Amino acid sequence: MRVAFISDIHGNIHALTAVKRFLSENIVNQVIVVGDLVGYGASPGPVIDFVRREGWITALGSSDMRVAIDLGDRNDRKGVADQVLTWTKKILTPEQLDFLRRLPPGGRITTPIGRVRFFHGSPHAPDQRLDLMAPERELEALADSLGARVIVVGGSHVPFVRVLGDTTFVDPGSVGLTLNHEPGADVAIVDCVGRKPKVSLHKVTYDFASSAFDIMAWNLPPVIADVIRTGRMG
Repeated sequence: MRVAFISDIHGNIHALTAVKRFLSENIVNQVIVVGDLVGYGASPGPVIDFVRREGWITALGSSDMRVAIDLGDRNDRKGVADQVLTWTKKILTPEQLDFLRRLPPGGRITTPIGRVRFFHGSPHAPDQRLDLMAPERELEALADSLGARVIVVGGSHVPFVRVLGDTTFVDPGSVGLTLNHEPGADVAIVDCVGRKPKVSLHKVTYDFASSAFDIMAWNLPPVIADVIRTGRMG
């Protein structure tokens, strides 16, 4: 059983379509999206529609939550992400917003090697990022509480794998706004066979120039275009 995990698409339709082509050439049994369909990128609506059509299992991300759910007055937040999220709220259709609202905070699947759990931040809060570099005892306690052989989280935008005892922790990185100093769309494939899962991290090339152009065409913060081109912030 092979499962592809992707995360942090962030409204980048060019990256997402490239990932779909990649997965058509690298056959998997299931695709799971670990949150953040929207935010930063210029095509949040098309990304939501794409994921809906594909029928991929999808968890709620922190940006998805901030767009779709009224969290009260947050006028004190003026960062780049907040500017784009405010714009995103205005251009999504009611149906697209409703799709985001209905997303679960995470999920689980049963595989030949055991249970796989996935969520964007923490098991119950998409906006509380799990630190995969935390002390071993903290992560081992989490794995025990979840009864999971594989735990997949998002939010860092940097692909990462850590094995502690019988549990493998994975962050797939980001499809739409990777931050590991190499532009491209990040994909993690987990082979759930044998005695232990095997994780492979992939960087998928796509049309960065078109994604950057879309940012400028919609008058979104130009720093986002720079990150798309370089894979780094600042």
